[in-house]
Parts: sequence; structure tokens; C-alpha cells
Amino acid sequence: MRISVSSDMDEPVARALVVELRGRGHEVVAHGALRPGDDPQWAVCSEAAAREVADGVADQAVVCCWTGTGASIAANKVPGVRAALCADAYTADGARRWNDANVLALSLRLTSEPLLKEILDAWFAAEPSADAEDRENVARVGRLDRDRPAP
Repeated sequence: MRISVSSDMDEPVARALVVELRGRGHEVVAHGALRPGDDPQWAVCSEAAAREVADGVADQAVVCCWTGTGASIAANKVPGVRAALCADAYTADGARRWNDANVLALSLRLTSEPLLKEILDAWFAAEPSADAEDRENVARVGRLDRDRPAP
């Protein structure tokens, strides 16, 4: 799987994320502080990673900033992206299962390396729900993207 990863800071957990994803066999495209010469601002690098998902260049993305909130907000402004800020494995599982999230947002401050592995295990193990109500909710979010006026 091709995964875009962004971080606004070159923190140990961000580097561990890239190593862990590659170790799981994923192709990683880095943005922000993880890519020398790239703009590390959280809004810029999170948008870049999310846009690759929306454009079909990447299958999924993981966006990071100090709290994870800004990265999540920026990613969710890209039409077609469903970013979820996950602080634990249960939330990651639910985000994939019920929300068909395609972008994982993480806090550089709160995510330890052991917790990172738990979150990634849950994220990649979960499959989007086939339940009609869950699919309708995901479709509704897609319609919100389509109905958003152009800037």
C-alpha cells in the first residue's frame, strides 16, 4: 500500500512511524519535516498528504502535528478525505470500521512508540463496515464534500 505521511516536526515518533510503515511493507511518501526542503507547517504538509489520498496517488495517509488536531482539521478540508484523530487502538478501529476513514491523524505529543504500533495494528486490521446505515453515513459525508461551494 502507498501511504503519504506528514509531520510538522521531526520528532522521534514521526520517524518511528515511517520506519514502522516501511517495516510492514508499505511504500511511504514523506511530507513536511520528514522531507528535507519541504514546508513543515502543519496545514501545508497535512494538506499535501491528504490531497495525495483524494487524488488517488496514495491509498491512505497519516498526518501528524503536536496535538494531531491541526493536522486532522487541515486534512479534512480536502474533499474526499475522512481523517480521524486517533489516540488509541479502539478509536482507530472504529474510525476505519464505521467511518471508512482514509487518513489517520496522530498527536506527536501523546503517541508513544508502543501505542503507535497498537494504533497501526488496529487501523490496518479493520475493514470498513458493510452495514447499510454506516455506508449511508459515509455517503452523506461525501455529499457534504460535493455540496461545498468552491472557494
